[in-house]
Amino acid sequence: MLKKILPILLLSLMAPISHASAKSLHELQQEFVDLKFGLFIHFGMGTYQDEDWADPNVDISQFNPTKLDCRKWAEAARSANMNFGCMSVKHHCGFCMWDTETTDYNAANSGIKRDVVKEFTDAMRERDMKVMFHFSILDMHEKILPNNIKPYHTEFIKNQLRELLTNYGPVTALMIDGWDAPWSRLSYEDIPFEEIYNFCKSIQPDCLIMDLNGAKYPAEALFYSDLKTYEQGAGQKIEKDRSFLPSMACYPLQRSWFWKTDMPANATKSPEEMVNDNLRPMNEARCTFILNVAPNRDGLFDQNAIESLKKIGKLWKDDKKQRVVAETAAPIIATNIAKKKHAIGSWSYDMNLHDLAIDDSFSSSWVSHPSVKEPWLQVELGDVYPVNAVVLTDNHDKAITSYRIECRNNGKWSTVFEGPAPTEKRVKINRFNTVLADAVKLTVTDANGNVQVRELGVYNEKR
Repeated sequence: MLKKILPILLLSLMAPISHASAKSLHELQQEFVDLKFGLFIHFGMGTYQDEDWADPNVDISQFNPTKLDCRKWAEAARSANMNFGCMSVKHHCGFCMWDTETTDYNAANSGIKRDVVKEFTDAMRERDMKVMFHFSILDMHEKILPNNIKPYHTEFIKNQLRELLTNYGPVTALMIDGWDAPWSRLSYEDIPFEEIYNFCKSIQPDCLIMDLNGAKYPAEALFYSDLKTYEQGAGQKIEKDRSFLPSMACYPLQRSWFWKTDMPANATKSPEEMVNDNLRPMNEARCTFILNVAPNRDGLFDQNAIESLKKIGKLWKDDKKQRVVAETAAPIIATNIAKKKHAIGSWSYDMNLHDLAIDDSFSSSWVSHPSVKEPWLQVELGDVYPVNAVVLTDNHDKAITSYRIECRNNGKWSTVFEGPAPTEKRVKINRFNTVLADAVKLTVTDANGNVQVRELGVYNEKR
């Protein structure tokens, strides 16, 4: 155990190498949307087990793609007119596709004994393609699992991300999977999102951070992500008619993310469907489409996948036109202090009680009784916290039009916001100078129809 932990401790003492940025988040979002179309790669231990979720304790010598040639992946991607490549550098089993000091469970120790991430990034850049990474927070091999999180797990994750963001050149985006997801059950408190986010930005400020759990949150604002995300394979569909945030949608060309033994004999998804039902309408909605192609056990694409990519390239060409991204509020990345705390307030309608506004679910609402003229909702925080942001998520656009937010400390209330809502959209972000508070109170002074609050979030953002 000491042999395993010591390198992690040594790495944690190393300061990250920072790359200065002159670009705003808005500029980076626009550049991402302008990329339009890219390649997604899921390749690893699951490839050899006919499973997307591989056995985390299997003998890694079986990972031995003897014909691996990432340049052929890049060539196939370019035949489809793709502009970037995104590789799953660590999936949920914990097998690392790069030569890492943090664990022996990696490709450099496997049958192939090569740094696949290095070969991938080199191949993409040779074809003038941008590079992105997909990285799982959940790690079954290292026991980064629900109800088992230890302080050193956060350092372990940071050390892996330090390697990825230091040793492989500029990374356009980091797609993080398994945070705050119903299947992973790892919260932003278990592994602190804000700490990881700021750590990554300290190394590569121009790297966009994507949390793949974006579908949980309303489409009107960014929560825990620099971009809105949609994993179509999990049923997360972009609302093309109302989407205005810069976004990403991903989908597999074959029947699953990782290669399966029946894939060479079965047709891929229709190239026409990929272009006409996904790529084109998504691009119009300021959404970049990432299409997954799974390499086989030789480390190559099956011929049917290669042919489908060629056909996509004949159907779609990058028109080089810019889909203008509107400037939006900075994403919420801090922990929600109000989550599942005690709530009180004015008369509720029926069973829609106050706690439904702080239950960490945007599908439920506190509903005020229609007879109440100025409904109010109060969250008891249980201790004194620094507070500098309150986010009100309404039930509908243009519903709550005016309100007041107060913070209590030592029995005294102070008003931090009062007046018309800052936006007609249902998500209203209120940022203010830091105050100390043991309770936060929302009073609705004007509304169209009955007041319904989906969530009231309270935050202390590091600015």
